[in-house]
Amino acid sequence: MQTSPIAAAEAAAAAFPLWSGLGPNARRSLLNLAADQIEARADAFVEAMGSELRASEAWARFNVMLGAGMVREAAALTTQIAGEVIPSDKPGLLSLALREPVGVVLGIAPWNAPVILGCRAIATPLACGNTVILKASERCPRTHALIVEAFAAAGFADGVVNLVTNDPVDAAEVVGALIDHPAVRRINFTGSTAVGKIVARRAAEHMKPVLLELGGKAPLIVLEDADLDEAVKAATFGAFMNAGQICMSTERIIVVDKVADELAGKLAEKASNMPAAAIGDQVDQEAATKVRALVEDAFSKGAQRLSAGAAMVVDGVTPDMRLYHDESFGPVVGIIRVAGEEEAIRVANDTAYGLAASVFTRDCARGLRVARRIRSGICHVNGPTVHDEPQMPFGGVGASGYGRFGGKAAIDFFTELRWITIAGEPGHYPI
Repeated sequence: MQTSPIAAAEAAAAAFPLWSGLGPNARRSLLNLAADQIEARADAFVEAMGSELRASEAWARFNVMLGAGMVREAAALTTQIAGEVIPSDKPGLLSLALREPVGVVLGIAPWNAPVILGCRAIATPLACGNTVILKASERCPRTHALIVEAFAAAGFADGVVNLVTNDPVDAAEVVGALIDHPAVRRINFTGSTAVGKIVARRAAEHMKPVLLELGGKAPLIVLEDADLDEAVKAATFGAFMNAGQICMSTERIIVVDKVADELAGKLAEKASNMPAAAIGDQVDQEAATKVRALVEDAFSKGAQRLSAGAAMVVDGVTPDMRLYHDESFGPVVGIIRVAGEEEAIRVANDTAYGLAASVFTRDCARGLRVARRIRSGICHVNGPTVHDEPQMPFGGVGASGYGRFGGKAAIDFFTELRWITIAGEPGHYPI
């Protein structure tokens, strides 16, 4: 484990030849042991996330479960990093496309789902034969350190998995030093769109590829033929789980006028009766102040609060309100009323973001048709916007970033595709 960015990069570079030379089943075995070690530290993760982030025990244990799943999915990928033989027009030429590890991968993980996203930042890069640096969030250095401790306890050699921590005031300098280091060949970043743009610009100076998973303003469309009870269940889960501090959180409920009143009533009743413990706390007062400002702006322009308690349902949201456009990242969801399907699609796409989305309709063919017209990396028909599985291609478009985590999709980013040929016959050349 390292805390200095230069020391971490040098340690990772030194460990790369040995780690990349290990066979796939050796890497798989160690990754599975790391998943076991993460699960064994569940109580420690609960304590760390509670003290650093005000996270509930349920959210922390869910993080441990899915984080370990991310590592096990990566373990399963070690024998799927495959190439191909490509037919060549040149007689006797064996033409190969090979995927090889790139070197050192920098993963920059956020605080809101720290075990899930910390594990995601490093697991598939390791499976592909890269060594890694986990740049911990300033909000939860202990939580992220526990991940690295789990990998060390599993038997990973020194330098294969490295940790960098820093004070908030040093974040820009530390991240810049890591991106600039010549040993670092790929960067993945999960966090805000504003910081993601800074990371991408810095990496572009060195021609280093970046995978970005950034903010969101997820819409949940409710059409007139939807099962409203199912839509309400999905909307409340998607909007208020972990106090709305999830990149996929439902931020906009776009509902057709014909069923808007009924849906609003059902949603207000369910949100009003949600226990505060089920919603959880926002990470700090600054986050709560931001949400309050968005809501007050909406109220000043004619919106109405429908629910009581910690879960806020705001009806009558319109484009002149900040709540319509800005990511709240808190326990508030806005209802936007539309005339029909076409307007619902237009409003869903009326955002710079494009991470997750959802459509509710009893007609699955219609749901698929609408889903394909929404500009987002992820869309669920008759399901919540908050849904993640380790094997799925996860990522967004537009201001939500580019590239994909998860399953085989991540192999493309964390390996280098090379063309190698072997001539089996004498060459014939024009000069």
